[in-house]
Amino acid sequence: MRISLVTDAWLPQVNGVTTTLRGCRDVLVGQGHELDIVSPDRFRNLPCPGYPSIRLAVWPGRKVGRLLEAHRPQAIHLATEGPLGLTARLYCGRRGLPFTTAFHTRFPEYLRVYTGLPEGATYRLLRWFHGPAERTLVPTESLKTELEQHGFGHLVRWRRGVDTELFRPRPGDFYGLPRPVFLYAGRVAPEKNIEAFLELELPGSKVVVGDGPARARLAALHPEVHWAGMRHGEDLAEHYAGADVFVFPSRTDTFGVVMLEAFASGLPIAAYPVTGPVDVVEHGVTGVLDHDLRAACLAALELDRAACRAHALELSWERCATMLLDNLAVIGGES
Repeated sequence: MRISLVTDAWLPQVNGVTTTLRGCRDVLVGQGHELDIVSPDRFRNLPCPGYPSIRLAVWPGRKVGRLLEAHRPQAIHLATEGPLGLTARLYCGRRGLPFTTAFHTRFPEYLRVYTGLPEGATYRLLRWFHGPAERTLVPTESLKTELEQHGFGHLVRWRRGVDTELFRPRPGDFYGLPRPVFLYAGRVAPEKNIEAFLELELPGSKVVVGDGPARARLAALHPEVHWAGMRHGEDLAEHYAGADVFVFPSRTDTFGVVMLEAFASGLPIAAYPVTGPVDVVEHGVTGVLDHDLRAACLAALELDRAACRAHALELSWERCATMLLDNLAVIGGES
């Protein structure tokens, strides 16, 4: 099948969206499907205000249409609601082409944090964007329920995957820091609620892997934390495997692919009982969910790391890619 995948989030960005799309792309291309990724690197682009690592396409209008027409897709999937996604959504609407979308990011909550914009206004825009889609793919059942309450329809579950060959338990004391080691990995930004982790009184050491607009401020406030910066590939995998507990302090993430990478590395999760963790973590088995994050961290130390690894082995990118493929809307055929 010829598939056009339109996304405002793509490499070299490192986040849950790019990880998911890259994993599906690799599987689908390996199966013989023809994927054309319509991404910001193919356009004139500028850095996103506050997030210079994120590039946004500038006036992409006609070129998006030319790329879609050149690929002659049998299915169009709009992964994001940014400039490229919006342009492709209008293109499909004008031509009566079916398409699917995905809900990856809580933009209403994030924009409220950064700009004070009321969530209701952003949810109205998102309902307009996703409304005509044949299906909107969401990562968890609890997010599906929340979006239904906000008036969204045609929602289907799209599970995530993880590379269990790269992310795996590894022997040795990687960090050489006082143990136990509590790890956060991901974007260092206000919406991630990292301060809730950094301010905890915990034994051992805290490690933060990643970068973002809040790093300089938080590093100055917490010099006792080991700030590892951005890591990739084997280096990133070693940072996971060298820790004892993965701490996921976010209250706004729709999923959190980093939690699957932690499981694959044999790490239990400490998190709040909110959307995302409640769908990913089996409380008392692969992690601990508690409104007292310190209590969750300490209790997670007692869990069996082998159970976390076993859970991750059930989460393949092949299954994730198959779910995407099965839910695409075929142009000129049954959807």
